[in-house]
Order: sequence, then C-alpha cells, then structure tokens
Amino acid sequence: MEDAKKRIDELTSILKKANYEYYNLDNPTITDQEYDKYLRELINLEEKYPEYADPNSPTKRVGGEAIDKFAKVTHAIPMFSLANVFNEEEIRDFDARIRNAGFKPEYVCELKIDGLSVSLHYEHGKLKFAATRGDGVTGEDITHNVKTIKTVPLDLGRDIDIEVRGEIYMNKATLEKINREREAKGEVKLQNVRNAAAGSIRQLDSKVAAKRHLDTWIYHLPNPLDYAIDTHYEALKYMKDLGFKVNPASRLVNSVDGILEFIKEYTEKRNSLPYEIDGIVIKVNDIKMQQALGATTKYPRWATAYKFPAEEVLTKLVDIKFTVGRTGQVTPNAVLEPVLVMGSTIRRATLHNEDYCKALDLRIGDIVSIKKAGDVIPEVVEAKIDRRTGMEKPFVMTHTCPICGSSLVKKGNVDYFCVNDECPKQNIEKLIHFASRNAMNIDGLGDEIIEDFYNEGFVKTIPDFYHLEDHKEDIIELEGYGLKKVTNLLLAIAESKQNSVERLIFGLGIPGIGAKNAKLLASTYKDMAHLSNATYDELILIKDIGDVLAKNIVNYFANPSNMELINTLEDLGINMKYLGAEVKINENFTNKRFVITGTISFMPRDEIKKLIESYGGKAIDSVSKNTDVVIVGDAPGSKYTKAQELGIPIWNEEQFQKIVNEL
Repeated sequence: MEDAKKRIDELTSILKKANYEYYNLDNPTITDQEYDKYLRELINLEEKYPEYADPNSPTKRVGGEAIDKFAKVTHAIPMFSLANVFNEEEIRDFDARIRNAGFKPEYVCELKIDGLSVSLHYEHGKLKFAATRGDGVTGEDITHNVKTIKTVPLDLGRDIDIEVRGEIYMNKATLEKINREREAKGEVKLQNVRNAAAGSIRQLDSKVAAKRHLDTWIYHLPNPLDYAIDTHYEALKYMKDLGFKVNPASRLVNSVDGILEFIKEYTEKRNSLPYEIDGIVIKVNDIKMQQALGATTKYPRWATAYKFPAEEVLTKLVDIKFTVGRTGQVTPNAVLEPVLVMGSTIRRATLHNEDYCKALDLRIGDIVSIKKAGDVIPEVVEAKIDRRTGMEKPFVMTHTCPICGSSLVKKGNVDYFCVNDECPKQNIEKLIHFASRNAMNIDGLGDEIIEDFYNEGFVKTIPDFYHLEDHKEDIIELEGYGLKKVTNLLLAIAESKQNSVERLIFGLGIPGIGAKNAKLLASTYKDMAHLSNATYDELILIKDIGDVLAKNIVNYFANPSNMELINTLEDLGINMKYLGAEVKINENFTNKRFVITGTISFMPRDEIKKLIESYGGKAIDSVSKNTDVVIVGDAPGSKYTKAQELGIPIWNEEQFQKIVNEL
C-alpha cells in the first residue's frame, strides 16, 4: 500500500511538471509516448487506491494553467480535451460503451491536427476575442496574435453572436522555410510544428506571430442547438458557410468498420498532407445523444481521439555491433532495449557510419530516441544527453572486419570497407540480396537458410542457386528440412527463371541501382544485352539516372567477371528480357513529374497516377522546382500555392480532362 502511495505521488509530480513545461513553457521534456504511459498508470492506480489520489491530480485536469503575461479568459462552456485510444480493441470498446447505454450512434471522423487549441468569440458578427484552452476553464487572451492569421475571419458579414473552436497550426513547408532562415542567421531552429505554433501565438509582439504564417482549422461549435443544428456534421457545414476554414477531410460513418477504414486511409496519407496530424478524432454525430452521454470531470464520453503509434520513442542503447554488407561496407548498428515503434518491436537500428555516431555523440548506455525513417527503417535520432549518469561508454569505430578480421579500408570521407573478396559475410549478403523479395523473389530462401547453405558448401556463388537440385538429398538430411519444404524451394528457384529482367538487374547488386531504377532500365532497354552495351552518354539522358549511376552501370558491365556471371545465368535459363507493359509516349506526360492536389471529380487519384505512369511520367508527393506539372482539383492544398510561387505549370480539372480525352 505504501508503495502504491509513493508511486502515485511520483507520477503526479512527473505529470504536473510535464503539463507545466508543455502548456506554459512550450518546452516539453518528455515525449507524448512517455506522458501517455505515465497518465495511464496513474489513472489505474487512482482507481485502485482512490484514498491516495491528489485532489489536483493531473487526471482531474485538462491541460496547463494560464500564464500571467496574457489576460485570463474564463470559458463559459469548458474546453474539454479528449480521451485517447490506441488500437482497434479500444475503439470497439468506446463504441460498445455507447451502444450499451442504449444508443445507435453515427460518428464523424476528423483529422487530429497537431497544433494549439483556440476559441474564437464573435459579437454581432465581429471578432471580439480569441483564447487558448488553458486548463479547460481558464485560458489566455491571444486576440492580438489571432488577428494576424489570415484564415480567421474578423467580420462574418452577418449579425450573429457565436463561439467556435478549432486548432491553430503551422504548415510543414512554413516550418522548413522559417528554420532555413533561422539557420542562416545562426539562430536555434524551431523544434516542430506544434511547438512552433504554440510559441508563435504566445508572442507579446504580434509582428512576430504575423511573420510565422499560422493557419487554422475550425472543428467545433459548443452550442449547436442554439442555432437549430441537430448534428455535428451539420455544424461543420454551418461553420464553413459562415466563412471559417473547416477541414474537408471529415467523414460520416455508422460503424466501427467505417472508423477503421478512415484511420487506415489517413494513416497512409498522413505524410503527404501539408500539415501534421497525430491521430483521428471520433465524435458522436447527434447533438442530443452527445448531451445524454455527458462527460467525466476530464473528458466528454461522446468523443475520443485515436492516436497514431509513436513515430519517435525512447529506449536504451545497450550496445553497438558492426555488420558487413554485400559491398563489404562495415556499418555500426544499435542494439536496443526492445521498444514498440509504429506497431512493431524494434531491437536494432542502423547507425549509418562513424561520422553519424560522432555527430550524435552516441555512447553505450545512452537513452536514445528512435524513429522509423519513411515508416520502415528504424534509426537513432539523438542521444538524450541530459539523462546521462556518467556510466556510459563512448563510441569507438572498429578498424577490422568483424567477420574475417581483415583490416578495413576507408573509402571516401566516412565509410569503411572489408576488401577481402573471400570474406564469408560479404558473399552471404550478396546471395541474400539476389534471392530477396524485390530481386529474384525466391520464396523459401530466407537469410538463415542461405547462411546454412553457404556454410554447408551448397551455395557459394549466385549460379549455385540453380544447381541446388544436385544437393537435394543432402539438404533433406539437414535438421528442419523435409521433402516437402525442399521440393517447394526447388520449385520456387525454377520459377524465378521466368522473372522479368528488372528483378535480375536489381539482384545483381549494381551500386546505387534500386528496384525502381532497375525497372526503369529494363523498360528502356528491353533486354540485358542492350543494357550491357549502353553508353554513359545514353544513360545520362534517362530521367532519374544521373552522373554517378550512369558511371556505375557502365563500370559494372565493363567488368569481365560480371559479364561472365550474366552469361552463366543466361545459359542456366534465366530470362533476360523485359516482360512488363510497354510505356506509351506522349509529350504531355513522358519523362515529366506530376503532383496532384485537390479532388478530381471524373477520375480517382490512383487512376490518375496509373495513367501518368503508363505514359512514362512520374507522380510525386511534394512540389519543388523539379516538378513539371501540378494537377489541381477541388479544394487544393498548399501545394497549389507553392506551385504558383515557383511558376510551375498548372492544369485545372477542365484542362486535364481535355488532355485525357485526347489520348
């Protein structure tokens, strides 16, 4: 019991400090992931031991306190924060609680914007004041700064008294621009869009806020029944009609499956949005149903927020190990205390090279932040220096191969290589790459199996894969290999001979040539013979094949041993021709880069991308000076504005449809 009280007091102290640093100082010292973990633990303990709960516990509060430099504002209707859910089971529990109360709800799904909550008050249609949420009851008057936000109407053009609520945020592109300017001046960069928005809106001088180009999304009408509005979805339309900026990415659904579909869609779209979102908000649509469900002292019972799995989390760097890749490059890798990142448990992460480790000042024993680069590859972002105990061990780069013991050779400025051609690990990695999913896609040839076959002497070179039939009986004798498994493996190897040649091109391991460029080369040259005779001058003309890749390709095919390998594979029956669809040529699309923004009514976005690619074009996500055309539909985002600023050609829906009809 005493331990429970001690832990409750400890958690209360941690969370109060975190709330103050986050809401009042705009300087969080723990992550959202850590905060959510501590809060859940405290909620559970207080439910079990209510006698030890602090009357002012963080579980009883919504946010931070108002700061003295701004006038305080009391919210007539409290500004609640939302309870969080983190997975499908918790979403279904939320729905079940409402249905068990005797209701049959519709839900509105909306994007959870990563910014700062705001309340806007109008009298006779004119903006009277704007306030932050503060602690949910008392906020801060930020009217002088909100007036600098161009999406906030100062006059609604009608005689109406109304309060609306939403989020002040900063676009990703704005943050990047500001940070480039700050870096050029030698100033500290703004940490992220949320802190940048909060810090900007709390400036005493409104000129500073004006330069930050803040934006808003309005998403809540606190008293819709006063305006004869019966549903939240109608309220969104009403606020849009009044002139507020309302996010079009909202959807009315009538089941958990509908909620999950919306979450899946925007989990995939998340990185392509011009602003940051950290989850999906789920609200009961019917206003009277909302009122009947009511609220706890902290959260409304009729709404919740699904939070995306943390992209960046903290864990301990237990050790640093060195691995050898197929090119012989030796790379340091972090051995981590297991941690869940975006739905998967991470135990290792790349550290890239010696300079990367030194730049981060990594030490074994550090608490480090981890994220998934491109949501796929885990990497270490930084060491939390303020958490060091003095027992950490500095990073030291190895100068010998961890597999064969050979001395490493430094090539370029940062990378070390094992140059021993007989290094077992280097050869094994080349074999693993050749059989991998994006290369020859030989089902059943996993990393460990290839290593087993290498150690047994069955596969030492790439052509040996196609002689494994000779070792069938020996393989069956190995532990874990039965007749059925070996038969299926040999069948998969035989089927790989029929692959289109881009898989072979990628599998050969030409430096710098990934799966996409392999397909580009295959579709351009049609077969291996023509590709192997391609000149530098020809290759450099292909979009996405620059100077370095062109030289790498020419040098690869100029090596007699590489050509001997290709000839051997051809003799073994490996297909050397491109079997994919022919790319049609059209001056409007071929070799051009396209960005699509807004909604095109006559064609889904996926179909537009397929059309572009079928004519040799490329659909990309962000606008830059290298973009050739921006296709603009209804309700375009900031990409349209950026295209105008850069002078990039723009096709509206009418122009695009005319071009499509002429194909």
